Amino acid sequence: MSDPTVTIYYGPLTWFTDEIGATPHERLMDLVFAREEDRRTVLHRLEGAPDPGEDPEDAEAARPHRVVAESGDYASLQEHVITNFAGLVRQLRPHELHLQNPPAAVRAQLERVADVEIKTYPYPRVTKEVVRAVRDGFADHLVGQAHVKESLLAALYPLTRENRSAPIVLMFFGPSGVGKTETAQFVNGLLGGRLLRKQFSMFHSDKFASYLFGGTHSEASLARDLLDRESGVILIDEFDKANPVFHSAFYQLFDGGEFEDKNYSVTVGPSLIICTSNYESVTQVRDALGDALYSRFDAMIEFKSLSAEQIDVVIDRLVADRFTKLDADESARIDPAEVTALLKAGASRTGNVRRLGKFVDELISLMLVRSWTHEEGSPI
Repeated sequence: MSDPTVTIYYGPLTWFTDEIGATPHERLMDLVFAREEDRRTVLHRLEGAPDPGEDPEDAEAARPHRVVAESGDYASLQEHVITNFAGLVRQLRPHELHLQNPPAAVRAQLERVADVEIKTYPYPRVTKEVVRAVRDGFADHLVGQAHVKESLLAALYPLTRENRSAPIVLMFFGPSGVGKTETAQFVNGLLGGRLLRKQFSMFHSDKFASYLFGGTHSEASLARDLLDRESGVILIDEFDKANPVFHSAFYQLFDGGEFEDKNYSVTVGPSLIICTSNYESVTQVRDALGDALYSRFDAMIEFKSLSAEQIDVVIDRLVADRFTKLDADESARIDPAEVTALLKAGASRTGNVRRLGKFVDELISLMLVRSWTHEEGSPI
């Protein structure tokens, strides 16, 4: 029996699916479940009857040809299967084995018993064309923050060098809702791929520890999310919400783009890592993070509160955008100029763009409801 050919793919599921193509294959999990079912089957042989044994030709014909496992499949395997994955492969005897983002223990075992080919997804990179697009399109995507554009362009430029192998790490700080997350989304939109965005406020201390350092192989982890991502931008929202005890987990990632937990190892390469926070000054950032982590950021970029004039521009844009999403009947019922005037004159003096968007939605809905309520045969 020939040894299987093993190919390991590091990258997102969409790319992995394209790589293996439409060639017929079997899912590893289906074979494992079928194997477990067979083990529960009890065969009875009459006393004195010959043992039929296993015909070598039948055994060879029964070998699965192409076996595939996706990144999420390993979580369904029990721990002892992961620690003896090579033994599982010997029992299944596939001709070809294709694995997406396996735990490090799986790769190490397979490399001891077979020749393993490694394929890595070419993550989107910042080019000079992307930098130009950021320069030319920044004002159309973000109101105010003109000073941010120059700092951002300077920070992005080193990523355009072909020999760059480490990420650029930025800290966006300032009040909520003034464009920090939107800027990361804008840059990622130019690169392509779904943005990897993690909000640290969602993790409590016990969950956060296993997410960063690795728990059981079936638990969510930052390392696996980094492997599964499609984007060249990694957005860590609300970085200030992370307990300082976890800061050391980011040293190697921010320094050289390497991240490792007890189950996975990943190299992010020349990616753009953006952390957002509500710190009010560079001094506050430094005091909160400490010099060891602070020094690993390539740039600190401050986002400032919006002026009254800039808030008016935001309202104009939001109203225009919302009206493009209304149907013809709805658009005919309310006047965008009236909506805009009410927002500018009322309780819209918040500088939080996110809140302004909700105010616009609420006011438009209220005005539509009132227009229907005053009609006979109203749908409401």
